[in-house]
Amino acid sequence: MRIGTLAQATGLTRDTLRFYERQGLLKARRRANGYRDYPPEAVEWLGYIRTAQRLGFSLQEIAANLEDVERAADPDAYLQELLRDKLRVIEARIDELQALRGVLYSRLGEACPLRT
Repeated sequence: MRIGTLAQATGLTRDTLRFYERQGLLKARRRANGYRDYPPEAVEWLGYIRTAQRLGFSLQEIAANLEDVERAADPDAYLQELLRDKLRVIEARIDELQALRGVLYSRLGEACPLRT
């Protein structure tokens, strides 16, 4: 399918699709006339990418894990482990933010809150 058709099917812009291709997240063949030709499964794949982004994965993380997911004996189990890892990172960040909140609250009453 051509880029315009894929853009319409996914709700993404052509620029976004080209960006994903440059990042290695999307593959297209080139027709003899130079136009990109995307496989039909690209629509579903782009849905996965968008879902992964909504779950907190960066495009760099998605790209870095792409080959491992494709090569995994059990891709679903591999993805579950990636989700667990992401959850651990988020929980650690929440702990850091809660500690920072405590420090900020403690400095609110100080005359010069930026002194160490």
